[in-house]
Amino acid sequence: MVWLAGAYLWIKAFHVMAVIAWMAGLFYLPRLYVYHVEQVGSGNATDTLFQTMEEKLLRIIMNPAMIAAWVLGILLVLVPGVVYWGAIWPWTKLAALIAMTWFHMWLAARRKDFVAGRNRLSGRQYRMMNEVPTVLMVIIVLSVFLKF
Repeated sequence: MVWLAGAYLWIKAFHVMAVIAWMAGLFYLPRLYVYHVEQVGSGNATDTLFQTMEEKLLRIIMNPAMIAAWVLGILLVLVPGVVYWGAIWPWTKLAALIAMTWFHMWLAARRKDFVAGRNRLSGRQYRMMNEVPTVLMVIIVLSVFLKF
């Protein structure tokens, strides 16, 4: 794993870019759902347009960004001396990351509900869920930077 140490800054830079892209999607997709529920309805041309936007955001931006963030993050963990597993911070970060991945999958399942015409959540519920990635981001950033 010595080659990882030499590539550390490159891996870290691409990891940060992947996380930014993933987070952008995690913030935006629930907002699209709010507008979809409150303004669009179902079974019309605008519904089809929103479904297309939601699907492309998830498939073309969010899924690849999440995968890249995970792969690059695992590579960073494998760099010797980067993570001390006896500390609390890597575990809080990992727990928040697993929760963020679950949230990503939850959003993907809600997209399938829209496609099938069986969305049961309100705009208010999607607004509340829109706060989840912010809370998880705060936990992750504080864990990494403060290393408690």
